[in-house]
Amino acid sequence: MSDQHVDTTPVWVENSATVAPVILGAAAGLLVGDMMHSNARRGVGISLGILGVLALLPVVVDGVAGLITGPKSKFGVNRKIQKIRDIGIGSPSSDDVDEVLREQGVI
Repeated sequence: MSDQHVDTTPVWVENSATVAPVILGAAAGLLVGDMMHSNARRGVGISLGILGVLALLPVVVDGVAGLITGPKSKFGVNRKIQKIRDIGIGSPSSDDVDEVLREQGVI
């Protein structure tokens, strides 16, 4: 049996789940738009715009961080090489292994 998770969700389901809040917001805006005074509408529009930008900020920061420290960047390559080097630090030397094998009578 495979240990990897296979996502069987169709792409259109994810896309519709992403677009649904936008469509609902536009519908609410059309319904409520005429009921509000123009100054109140402007304030609500600006505050919702700021909220939308703040909601996208984590995605933008994650994307920029991936470009800077990703596996294909200079920093990502250096980090990967350092991890490979650090793995060898904790391994026992061949002298220690030989000594243990001699004590057990293998060598």
